Amino acid sequence: MRKTERYPVQGKNSLYQIYTTVPFWKVAKNFMAIQIARYTPFLPVKNWMYRTFLGMKVGEDTAVALMVMMDIMFPERITIGRNSVIGYNTTILAHEYLISEYRLGDVHIGDEVMIGANSTILPGVSIGDGAIVSAGTLVHKDVPAGAFVGGNPMQMIYTKEEREGREREKS
Repeated sequence: MRKTERYPVQGKNSLYQIYTTVPFWKVAKNFMAIQIARYTPFLPVKNWMYRTFLGMKVGEDTAVALMVMMDIMFPERITIGRNSVIGYNTTILAHEYLISEYRLGDVHIGDEVMIGANSTILPGVSIGDGAIVSAGTLVHKDVPAGAFVGGNPMQMIYTKEEREGREREKS
């Protein structure tokens, strides 16, 4: 189960009421910083931008590929650990706007996590240290440390123990 806070709205859908939930100038600033970072090929500069302008926590030696889309409204709710890889065109969300409510949730990505290209990470999930998320995965629930997951909807492919056993067999 994802860990999100729920905020009901009245009348128009929650996205239509966006600027009652987050200031316009915050969204404008975040939009500019995220768009520049999406095309920046220099990883240390990109990580500095995420930390400085978006308030994200990004660990040392983490590589965020080109075109990754961070949450534009609440990027400060995203934490990425040390020495992780976030694949090309991945989207990491800390919010979701629905018809009668909006939800916010922290996203925690552990150390040495590999997230494949074109994945989507929904708000309120944690991805444990050493986990692997295959390309094109919709991460809609927590991923245990060391697990290998994939698909839409996400499914467990190998647990940490199964992965370790397969790696021992190879050597």
